[in-house]
Amino acid sequence: MFRRTLMNGAIAFAVVALAGAVQAQTAPADRPWMNTKLSADERAKLLDQALTDDERYGLLHGIMPIPFFPNAKIPEEAIPGAGYVAGIPRLGVPALYETDASLGVTNPMNVRKGDIATALPSGLALGATWNPALAYMGGAVVGEEAAKKGFNVLLGGGMNLTAEPRNGRNFEYLAEDPLLAGVLAGEAVRGTQDQKVISTVKHFALNDQETGRNVVDATIGEQGFRQGELLAFQFAIEKGKPGSVMCAYNKINGHYACDNDFLLNKVLKGDWAWPGWVMSDWGAVPGVSAAVNGLDQQSGAQLDRQVWFDKPLKEAVAKGEVQQARVNDMSRRILRSMFAVGVFDTPLRKGQAIDYDAGAAASKTVAQQGIVLLKNDKNLLPLLKTAKSIVVVGGYADKGVLSGGGSSQVTTGTGHAASIPVGGDGPMVAWASQVYHPSSPLKAIKDKAPGANVRFSDGRYPSEAAALAKDAEVAVVFATQWNMESIDAGDMSLPQGQDQLIAAVAAANPNTIVVLETGNPVLMPWLTSVPAVVEAWYSGAKGGEAIADVLFGDVNPSGRLPITFPASEDQLHDRQIAGFGYVGPGFGDSPEVLAEKGKGFEASHPEGSDIGYRWYARKGFRPLFPFGYGLSYTSFKYGGLKVSGGDTITASFDVTNTGAKAGADVPQVYLTARSGAPELRLLGWNRVELAPGETKRVTVTADRRLLADFDVKARKWRIDAGTYDVAVGASATALDAKASAKVKAGALKP
Repeated sequence: MFRRTLMNGAIAFAVVALAGAVQAQTAPADRPWMNTKLSADERAKLLDQALTDDERYGLLHGIMPIPFFPNAKIPEEAIPGAGYVAGIPRLGVPALYETDASLGVTNPMNVRKGDIATALPSGLALGATWNPALAYMGGAVVGEEAAKKGFNVLLGGGMNLTAEPRNGRNFEYLAEDPLLAGVLAGEAVRGTQDQKVISTVKHFALNDQETGRNVVDATIGEQGFRQGELLAFQFAIEKGKPGSVMCAYNKINGHYACDNDFLLNKVLKGDWAWPGWVMSDWGAVPGVSAAVNGLDQQSGAQLDRQVWFDKPLKEAVAKGEVQQARVNDMSRRILRSMFAVGVFDTPLRKGQAIDYDAGAAASKTVAQQGIVLLKNDKNLLPLLKTAKSIVVVGGYADKGVLSGGGSSQVTTGTGHAASIPVGGDGPMVAWASQVYHPSSPLKAIKDKAPGANVRFSDGRYPSEAAALAKDAEVAVVFATQWNMESIDAGDMSLPQGQDQLIAAVAAANPNTIVVLETGNPVLMPWLTSVPAVVEAWYSGAKGGEAIADVLFGDVNPSGRLPITFPASEDQLHDRQIAGFGYVGPGFGDSPEVLAEKGKGFEASHPEGSDIGYRWYARKGFRPLFPFGYGLSYTSFKYGGLKVSGGDTITASFDVTNTGAKAGADVPQVYLTARSGAPELRLLGWNRVELAPGETKRVTVTADRRLLADFDVKARKWRIDAGTYDVAVGASATALDAKASAKVKAGALKP
């Protein structure tokens, strides 16, 4: 259904584009930039030359058009939401209407009364699909809904590497590996921008913790930075061609990300020659110097201490502190992306009907493919639909499925099934509620097993839940870990005594299944006493139904972990998150308040590019569950591996379904050594659907940068000649078929 909707949408866009082209060819002579035969760069240059100073500076800053502050003045033409930058009617320049975020179109504090949207599963759920087509589809869903609500900029593309497994915002992100995160983020951006909505990628860069995010200094060596987080962004930008990049709150090696010459000028705009515009995160601009150091637009300017990119920037230009050519470059980059994505040539679609059923179907598909079966002793799963008695425990499973909090929070369906205030203070307290989307796993389980006596315990008292579970055929415990922007997890346990609850139910019933709804990896002290564990993440608009589909075998699980689950916090490079317990400043605090509350702290990254599974390999640690891991209701075998070398590595191999059920596998290709030196890197993968007994041939060709090291002095990627060992397997620690090939020396531009 969703594909048909996309096809119909594509036809509609073709008609609109054709009409725009005809209109452009007959446009008045005083607007030559409306000639669609010209390139985006040519059009932007022509239009930029026509701007007055006031018009130019007006493009360089925007507001957050919600009543967040007392006496806030919101223009009548602004759509309440994340951001608004006024247009220029004299020249036909559209306003920028900006909305959060990657997981669906948000409606912060219900400023657009009753406005709902499709809630997609969390970023880690998408990451667990290892399916670029679903990333594109999700991006298109959000892009289309944003367009029909009147927005033309999506603050999506969240993709920081999940280097810190307690980060409160990991649920928005995709993976710990640069290739997996970069490919999926790039496809999501493409999906959005094919709807003629500009997408960002964010948060550039090293935004891998929320504790002290406005003051933390992420320190890292350049080689590790280039081969890890920056490579992920590079992949995403090359594939998705986002109109904008959003810089982060944190510092990097002593300089704020939005005021960082190395990051924005030297790497993004220099080495990568990216032509779009850099927008700030909201309240992340430290001063006018950010313009010199690569920032093009100040977003949500009322959250900063000043509107830096208006009068203060004009004064800096007058004093010669900022060159006029740089200011022209700022506005030209904004206009260029508006032309490149189609914002100028596509009329706003506000008010058009939204097919929420199609969006929900897409969300359900992502949830189904993202669910990871972590354990299944004695083939307890799938459950039989003829079961006579089932006890469901905890997790508000009678209400719905959990979602992550903060600026990505989506209001879906008939509203929130439950919203439980967490409390606290600070600028994000308005979002500090555990929100459940109205898709009840309990109801879905009852629908799957209509003849069963299905009972529910809320799990507040472990003894009560255990007593109820004791005589049931099977017990299903739903355990939740709520995460939110601005708050990191204090540790990796399940909060509010849920570990004890699971242990009590498992002791009472040997057929206990644990369904995890988490935004991060968690520890599992009860794992040996539980025969089946399912990681469902935050599963979106149809999460309850998707979970039941997997539990009862209507969907064969195919999710694979995009992030390592540690066996203990001792396996992390820091036993506690950097700055643990820090209480810092809020939005718009003055320098005096900043000084009073502390000058911040350092978060070192000694792992460099050895993030996640590569850190575990380097240290010889055995994780609880490794990157790439996931079980199925069938089995697979790999064989016939052939590896060729030369300029890069190409691996071809057979995948066979050796079980009795149809299923999908995600075979992964890793570099394991270079000239005898151990080196574990994901080179590629493929998602393969197979009938019982079926075999398919898979070929993976590695991006040459994955075989290289970044030479900081020479400022280029360097590939050393030698023998490169490659293995194919079901996870980063289960590598079966192995082969090697000779690779030639080479060099690549940065």
